[in-house]
Amino acid sequence: MLEKIFKLSAQKTTVRTEILAGITTFMTMSYILAVNPSILSETGMDKNALFTATALSAIAGTLVMSFIANYPFALAPGMGLNAFFTYTVVIGMGYTWQFALTAVFLEGIIFLILTAFNIRELIVNSIPLNVKHSISAGIGLFIAFIGLQKAGIIVNNEATLVSLGNMGSNSVLVAVFGLIVCGVLLAKNVRGALLIGIFSSTVIALLLGVTSLPTTSVVSIPPSIEPIFWKFDFSHIFSLDMLFILFTFLFVDMFDTVGTLIGVADKADMLNEKHELPRVKHALFADAVGTTLGAVFGTSTVSTYVESASGVAAGGRTGLTSFTVVIMFAISLFFAPLFIMIPASATAPVLVLVGLFMMSPIKKIDFNDFTEAIPAFLTIVIMPLTYSIAEGIIFGMLSYVILKLLTGKHKQLSLIMYVIAVLFILKFFM
Repeated sequence: MLEKIFKLSAQKTTVRTEILAGITTFMTMSYILAVNPSILSETGMDKNALFTATALSAIAGTLVMSFIANYPFALAPGMGLNAFFTYTVVIGMGYTWQFALTAVFLEGIIFLILTAFNIRELIVNSIPLNVKHSISAGIGLFIAFIGLQKAGIIVNNEATLVSLGNMGSNSVLVAVFGLIVCGVLLAKNVRGALLIGIFSSTVIALLLGVTSLPTTSVVSIPPSIEPIFWKFDFSHIFSLDMLFILFTFLFVDMFDTVGTLIGVADKADMLNEKHELPRVKHALFADAVGTTLGAVFGTSTVSTYVESASGVAAGGRTGLTSFTVVIMFAISLFFAPLFIMIPASATAPVLVLVGLFMMSPIKKIDFNDFTEAIPAFLTIVIMPLTYSIAEGIIFGMLSYVILKLLTGKHKQLSLIMYVIAVLFILKFFM
């Protein structure tokens, strides 16, 4: 049955590989179950209800990705967008969290419409080939940077922005141990190397006191979402503030998702002979459905997670990988203390190594043509330095259009690219 649904043999994969890949993806993104409620609860939303809403929205979006698109990508409330929801819309602008949820709901509806009319698909396919390759490499540096931060190997520094952390701290030791374990197992071609690395690092973290076993029962009934379910406020939907908020939500989520889909798919050789992602429309429906239902459940914008690259690196190629993530999120609803026990330093090594895996498409970039090389380089370097996939794409695409125009190569530009460039410029002013 699984073969018929997910077409495993066509993708040269197995049930075992897909399940291991799904568990690996979940382990590297499960932090969202703790982090998202923590951020959104600062608006006054019920923290326990947010835990359930986070898991349910991840399940909804990833189910669509699994069965409709048949891709190994997982979705959940996006980092960055939840911060914008809390610190800009609610705390900064003074609106209620109900108003912010309304903006997220409207964003989801707009995404459904844009996807249905193939507008988002046109945007994805309009991205130049070399920029597509650079997106994968840029995500590689970005996700490795995230991993190094989570491990405490890279820390904030006022003088130089970033610097080396305390290499003798227990959390860093856990991460370094995980790097060594994963590295050795990968070198020996051991299946499930990344997952073994996470589990072994968690054991070391327990021994060093970085984390601890749950003091309460590991089995619990999921908290009710009633306090935040369907809590919308449509009283200010025609205001300029709503226009600004909607534009920001749409813009960031669109290009974060597009960047993740292209980058991870390029690494996994999923792009076709036209360098386009087959069934991209189906994949884009996933975050549109996830965002719409997520707002109904009571959480911020749902997007495709860059941590999906860890599952792809572990061999995941079909929707069975993402369906495994769905199962893990469903289980987490009842075993939250157990999953929250896994420290960031135990999953950080996987993110660092996935960053390595994501770098390989850089070999396909044409560095001899500077109108191709400069946009590609800017895409790669801006992503980790701005902590944003979307900003990397913006710099890459804008520089591509400008350089082609000023060097007489405007025939290489499509109408869609001109439109996108104008939108990017408007984004900077807004």
